[in-house]
Amino acid sequence: MDFTPTEEQAAARDLAARIFGDLATPERLAAAGTGSDPELWKALCAAGLVGSVTELGLLGLVLLLEEQGRTTAQVPFASTCVYGLLAVAAHGSAEQRARLLPGIGGGSVVVCGAVSGQGGVRARAARGAGDGAEAQRDFTQGELTGTVPVVPWLRDATHVLVADERRELWLAPVTDGVGVEAVELTAPWAAGRLTLDRAPAERLGAAGVQVGAEARQPHSRPPTPTSTPTPSPYEDVLATARTAFAGLQAGVGAGSLARAVAHVNAREQFGRPLATRQAVQLRAADAHMDIEAIRVTAYEAAWRRDAGLPYATHALTAAWWASEAGHRVVHTGQHLHGGAGADLDHPVHRHFLWGRQLDAYLGGGGEVLQELGELIVSEEAEAEEEEKEREVGAG
Repeated sequence: MDFTPTEEQAAARDLAARIFGDLATPERLAAAGTGSDPELWKALCAAGLVGSVTELGLLGLVLLLEEQGRTTAQVPFASTCVYGLLAVAAHGSAEQRARLLPGIGGGSVVVCGAVSGQGGVRARAARGAGDGAEAQRDFTQGELTGTVPVVPWLRDATHVLVADERRELWLAPVTDGVGVEAVELTAPWAAGRLTLDRAPAERLGAAGVQVGAEARQPHSRPPTPTSTPTPSPYEDVLATARTAFAGLQAGVGAGSLARAVAHVNAREQFGRPLATRQAVQLRAADAHMDIEAIRVTAYEAAWRRDAGLPYATHALTAAWWASEAGHRVVHTGQHLHGGAGADLDHPVHRHFLWGRQLDAYLGGGGEVLQELGELIVSEEAEAEEEEKEREVGAG
């Protein structure tokens, strides 16, 4: 296990840091309001950073998202890469990859994700496909009906990746049959309420690919001596999203702490910098350790996916650290600024808002921890059952 970036990943990270540093300034972010920055998005795509993610892998994407998080840059980078580029590259058909990936990498196709899998969206075969049971089961062109209350970056999107009630994935263009109502979140993520009324969509993947019983749970089956775990497209996209957004949270926390460190070194109290106070040092040190925990768990989950290893539990672990520790870090950053941290226009407040929003988006620490515990128990039970079956067969 080696998380050392490759030469290509390191170069892409450094380039992203320069672009975000130059264009995602506090002044430009304030001017953007709650919307995204189209000029920054064009610069990222022109530099080839979005399209390069297919070669850099999930670990490379995590490195890029850390740099975005440091500046809280308002672009749909994580969403387009996770729900568009990596999802289509991993689970799309050959025709879908050839048709969609160039546009996603070039920035003309912006993808957001509505993949909660809570059963709020129904899919049926497109008009003219027939009404028989087989026609309504094995179809690649469908129509979606339902509502998703909040979808980040929906107002910027040209396409939305939707999980239906069977946890199958559909890619729907934001055109006729797709209603978008603006929703303001804690962080300025250009979110919207998604309403689908027989909206045309295409299944992500080949015709007749069904979601089996094992794919109805958001995790992979454990490996056995004779099989390789094969997560469903829904499982893989969900775990990829958790890992990527954990990496984004690591960057948000690092940016918040960097601002706090600069502030307590410059600010003096009773003739001494605040940074010389032991309580301040301990608080900053705890935040640093929390950021490192988020980073290393996100790196491990991403590395395992890139290596073709099971990573569902590792993605949940990264999400838990990002939710729990990320919440603590952005609070620390704001508290160490003293009264200035309460200023809604202060740059550190943006990190606070992003950290809180990512905590909510990842599901909250308690919910994620419960899911992780249930997954570990189920995997242990399945492993014991398989061991018993092997013993019976050997006997």
